[in-house]
Amino acid sequence: MRSASVHLRPALAGLAAAIALALPPLAYANTFTCTTARLIVPWKPGGATDAVLRAFADTINAYASGPRLHVINIAGQGGNKGAREAQKSKPDGCTLLAVHQSAITSYLNGRVDFNWDAFEPVSLLTDSPTVVGAAPDAPWSSLDEMLEAAREKPDTITVGATLGGTSHFMWLMMEQATGAKFKYVPFDSTRERVTALLTNAVQLGALNAVAGKKYLAGGQLKAYGIAAETRSDQLPDVPTLKEQGVDLVYSLRRGVVVPKATTKEKIQHWAELFGRASAEPGLLEQMKAKGIAIQWLGPEDYTEWFRRTYEAHEKIAKAVGMYNR
Repeated sequence: MRSASVHLRPALAGLAAAIALALPPLAYANTFTCTTARLIVPWKPGGATDAVLRAFADTINAYASGPRLHVINIAGQGGNKGAREAQKSKPDGCTLLAVHQSAITSYLNGRVDFNWDAFEPVSLLTDSPTVVGAAPDAPWSSLDEMLEAAREKPDTITVGATLGGTSHFMWLMMEQATGAKFKYVPFDSTRERVTALLTNAVQLGALNAVAGKKYLAGGQLKAYGIAAETRSDQLPDVPTLKEQGVDLVYSLRRGVVVPKATTKEKIQHWAELFGRASAEPGLLEQMKAKGIAIQWLGPEDYTEWFRRTYEAHEKIAKAVGMYNR
């Protein structure tokens, strides 16, 4: 089986080592002109990203000096409406934006004219590895069988994905790594994709660990693997793709950015707060229950992660003719 090395996780020294550094007192709390800062979540309330950022905001607001965080949902255009609102906001530290790899994919496929570097990275927060999910009537007993079928009869196995989004790029990377070819069926949201899987409207689709656990336990869905370095605590019986000979790791990585030209002092203020929140036992328990791992990085490391992740996605976009810059 052919493999392609596509690693989107940075080399981490470990959460404890990263956060247990003696963070200095928050020296910049009094330099803000606002008493409440907007934390824009560019998706609808109730989704995983919304839940994650609200948990962080509540944790920070419980002890932080300086502006309080107020989560505002500005949904639409696959997250791009809220991103545009944040991108044009004043760089005063009073507007923050929740992001994941869609900040890259939306630029690559031409949906927005600004890339991730139109913002200043503050903190990477969480890591949600992708589960290779399958409909209950999917006929293959293993990942190898499914991939072999996709190579023998290309463009016949249906995959639910948001075209041009992260759920699409994971499968494109799977194609690059294995030589398989899939037929993509477009959906606007994760909920729609999961519903399509449950009803056998499509044969394959990306899941997160919590949804996977819920539906796998009841036999409503299947899982052929998880695109992670190690097995998930939520799904200990689901092997990684790497265990099965496919060198592919792909996780949805959520974080926070601020408008370009925000001062380093204000970026550091928020980075310290998100770092402290990342080590709070109550928040860690909330994330564990959701099957979401904390993977905190500060501004410099987050910036480097963005650079490497953009390069990997750009390579795929050019290879499949999706690049629209």
